Amino acid sequence: VQLQASGGGLVQTGDSLRLSCAASGLSFSNYAMGWFRQAPGKEREFVARIGWSGDPRSYAHSVKGRFTVSRDDAKKTVYLQMNSLRPEDTAVYYCAADRRFSSTNDYEYWGQGTLVTVSS
Repeated sequence: VQLQASGGGLVQTGDSLRLSCAASGLSFSNYAMGWFRQAPGKEREFVARIGWSGDPRSYAHSVKGRFTVSRDDAKKTVYLQMNSLRPEDTAVYYCAADRRFSSTNDYEYWGQGTLVTVSS
């Protein structure tokens, strides 16, 4: 199983980015997908998750209203659209796959992470 995250970069406060996570080696439509992030010196935290058919979806309080998670099962890809980015969104972002719809850190499969840096 491979989860390949991409789309990170250096942006300014208020900008947008869209992260992608392409999956292979698993029956994608049978997995809920999650996004997590880890800022320097902090523990990894939940960002967003999306269920098997695109619903339900849930978000961390800190990103609700700014971030949108979506998936394309035909492309085996999950996306994280991030708008109105803030310096506190700076982190390595990870995608993860699990057969449960969970917001905890114990997902079955993890990608390698993509770095998002938001300058003030």
